[in-house]
Amino acid sequence: MSLLHVAIILPFLFAGGSAVCHKLMHRFHTGWFVIPVPVLLFIYFLLHLPLIQAGNTLTETMPWIPSLGINFTAYLDGLGLLFALLISGIGSLVVLYSIFYLDKGKEALPSFYVYLLLFMGAMLGVVLSDNVIVLYGFWELTSISSFLLIAFWHNREKSKYGALKSMLITVLGGLAMLAGFILLYTMAGTFSIREMIGSMDVLTAHSLFLPALLLILLGAFTKSAQFPFHIWLPDAMEAPTPVSAYLHSATMVKAGLYLVARFSTVFAGHAVWFWLVSLVGLITLIYGSYRALKQTDLKAMLAFSTISQLGLIMSLLGLGSAAAFYTGVNDSLFYTKATMAAIFHLINHAIFKGALFMVVGIVDHETGTRDIRKLGGLLSVMPITFTIALIGTFSMAGLPPFNGFLSKEMFFTAVLGIMEMDVMNMQSIGAVFPVIAWVASIFTFGYSMVLLFRTFTGPAQFEKLAKKPHEAPFGLLLSPVVLASLAVVFGLFPNLLAYSLIEPAMAAIHPGLLLPGDRFVVSIHMWHGWTAELYMTMGVVAAGMMVYRFHQRLRVLHQPLFYRATLNAAYDKGIGLLHGGSRRLTNRYMTGSIRHYLIYVFIFFILSLGWGLYRSGGMTLDFTAFAPVSLYEAVINLVLIAAVIAIPFARSRMIAIIWTGAAGYMVTLFFVIFRAPDLALTQMIVETVSVALFLLCFYHLPKLKKEETKLPFKLTNLVISVSVGAIMTLIALSVSGSKLFDSISDYYLKYSYELAGGKNVVNVILVDFRGFDTMLEIVVLGIASYGIYALIRLRLANEADGASQAAITTNAENQLSAAWRGKSNDVILQTISKIAVFIIITFALYLFFAGHNEPGGGFIGALMTAAALILLTMAFGVKTMREVIPLDFKKLTALGLFIAVLTGIGSFLFKAPFLSHAFGYFDLPLLGKTELATAVLFDLGVYMTVVGITMTIILTIGRDK
Repeated sequence: MSLLHVAIILPFLFAGGSAVCHKLMHRFHTGWFVIPVPVLLFIYFLLHLPLIQAGNTLTETMPWIPSLGINFTAYLDGLGLLFALLISGIGSLVVLYSIFYLDKGKEALPSFYVYLLLFMGAMLGVVLSDNVIVLYGFWELTSISSFLLIAFWHNREKSKYGALKSMLITVLGGLAMLAGFILLYTMAGTFSIREMIGSMDVLTAHSLFLPALLLILLGAFTKSAQFPFHIWLPDAMEAPTPVSAYLHSATMVKAGLYLVARFSTVFAGHAVWFWLVSLVGLITLIYGSYRALKQTDLKAMLAFSTISQLGLIMSLLGLGSAAAFYTGVNDSLFYTKATMAAIFHLINHAIFKGALFMVVGIVDHETGTRDIRKLGGLLSVMPITFTIALIGTFSMAGLPPFNGFLSKEMFFTAVLGIMEMDVMNMQSIGAVFPVIAWVASIFTFGYSMVLLFRTFTGPAQFEKLAKKPHEAPFGLLLSPVVLASLAVVFGLFPNLLAYSLIEPAMAAIHPGLLLPGDRFVVSIHMWHGWTAELYMTMGVVAAGMMVYRFHQRLRVLHQPLFYRATLNAAYDKGIGLLHGGSRRLTNRYMTGSIRHYLIYVFIFFILSLGWGLYRSGGMTLDFTAFAPVSLYEAVINLVLIAAVIAIPFARSRMIAIIWTGAAGYMVTLFFVIFRAPDLALTQMIVETVSVALFLLCFYHLPKLKKEETKLPFKLTNLVISVSVGAIMTLIALSVSGSKLFDSISDYYLKYSYELAGGKNVVNVILVDFRGFDTMLEIVVLGIASYGIYALIRLRLANEADGASQAAITTNAENQLSAAWRGKSNDVILQTISKIAVFIIITFALYLFFAGHNEPGGGFIGALMTAAALILLTMAFGVKTMREVIPLDFKKLTALGLFIAVLTGIGSFLFKAPFLSHAFGYFDLPLLGKTELATAVLFDLGVYMTVVGITMTIILTIGRDK
């Protein structure tokens, strides 16, 4: 595994350790444990500046699913480095800010930092992935982690509403983007972005090129809150301010911009790309700036401001794509100025908007409100905060000498240039671009002044505030001070960024516009003379001051554009229709009858498999290849059939359980006869544990009553049951009589020892050849056990009606003991179990360690251990068992899953695919030549998980009153 891969995975590793650190270092804020992660990442990426600045790139590939062309390829170029520095740099300041913003005594800090680190790692994965499938995986992980961050205060209805809205919109966009990626793969035959760029001639001539373009843009527009998908961003402001400063100024909302910039090389030559990206960006720009003026909540104002600024950058990326329409170097380089402005403003926006979000957080933290109607006069008590706000708002408004002025001037240059060069024969339509840009800049200037002066100047209204305002502590001020300082430094010395970040990013976006060895010219200056851009700025300031002065009197700014037909109303109506329709549909088939549900399942089973058999061309039945039936097999088969037939006629549940167990043990005997000891052991232990589970479940059910059912219903049951049996028999015979290809069993028999070092083929398949299947299976079982635990705990809590949890647990344990222990044979059972438990566990450990070469393995050993623990619980009760074995089986499940996953990830250290195993033979003291295999570690994870799952389910159901 390369350092570049480690940089992406590092936040995920620390996310798992932050909760543990919180318990070990409960006197300290969890943020102090987390902050080294973004700081180290920022330093690591900063050290790559000379490499990228020299025109080089860094590529590291780690196999994942090579057979499908899916590899974890990390690619660092100018664009990826720019975003990686923003993610880690702003992330460092946000974590530092959160340490002083979030109270460790009141907030769930472990959860907060787990979500934040997950998001950080996911964003790094998005901007550094060359494989589009890997990029999509990280992309959706950003949606999930941002959902958790926005809903961090989950007791607030608005937080849950905003989190759900953001996830639904961005995830739907992500699915559209995935469809676009699949279309690109269909055209180019590769998932690699670099290889797609190399296949431009094939892509542009393909009929699927335009659908792929539209689908990918849909993903970018939803993530970057472009009109009309912007509606999720204002509601996402219910998140804590550090989340808003991070997600909604520098990272998550910039993911869509990154996608457009990265794929501009592929799609920029298409007119639809130019028009959609440019016009959608401009519409978003003016709409967001107009709506920002209407807000009275400071964070809502910044939310619409963010929408507006994202539209500005998006429009610049669209205008910059016009370079692809020209073969002349001079013309193409002219249009890359728009791309240069986009990159520069992307940096500037992250700086000044991050500072402003932190300022708003400070105001809220120190005054108890963000309502601008209650604020005013804070300059006298919060001078440092005012200074930071002044730098941030003036930069956002585009005033010198701050960085925002420079990128705003470059924006004006780009829109004027598009009109003058008459790109794509726009004729007079091109004038729309500078007009919209100018009007939107007026609104931007207006809301910037409102945010600054109505908050910090004017008459003080301290009596309306929840807290007595005062200056924020040094810790809260440090991060915004750093950002404000950067706004000044990059405004006065913008060329610090020229060839370190901006030019390499431009080269990554437009790699085909330069000859080998050439570079883009990046020269940013504060003064260019009396230009049209300067006159536009002067007009913005004059008109913007009028808007600020009279905006409270302009009724149009304080009335909704449409009273009912709004995008938010359409979203709410759509969600309501989906909920109502799904509820009505569900109520039609969710009758509460298990019999009905089984009928649905079996009918679908019969029809789908029957149709499959029919479409496959019929069956081929070859009985000549079957072995003769021995007397033992015939007897066991007859007993099995008799046991199964007897179950429906059982008059009590106990008899039904006995017959069910008998059928299972007959299957075990078949495995013994057919010389499958692993399967026989597994089946036997599963039957034993299942009987105990059935007894527990049936103990809580009412007494069995035989109800008379109508004849048609009996016939329906008979037809369905006979049909299922017939279909399965036909499938089994068809499979046995048809051989379309060689059996894979020969491969396993041949290579299990050679490739995996194990003689027990069954166990080798489970932990090596099909280890990924095994891991997913234990994950599913673990989720099921946690679900059972949660449901029954919820039921007990509801039935307790205010009783303490301790009383619930004690009462449940007493009932479980009474359920499992009969008064007549306590002494006999306890005496036998004391000896039997040690014998069973010893045998279970033998099965575990011997499983790689002899019958056994982690799964069988775990079931055997669980059987011993169940016996112990039955004999002595839950309370005594917990005193003897004070173990939380839910945590044991989690630990087992962690070990299994960690074993799989460990193969990355040796640049091997996930879950690759190694083995070797070593001379050990006393033991002599001994085989050591890493598969045993994975098997240990399986063992711990299965024990935890089994005991969690058994004990949880046993506690159910």
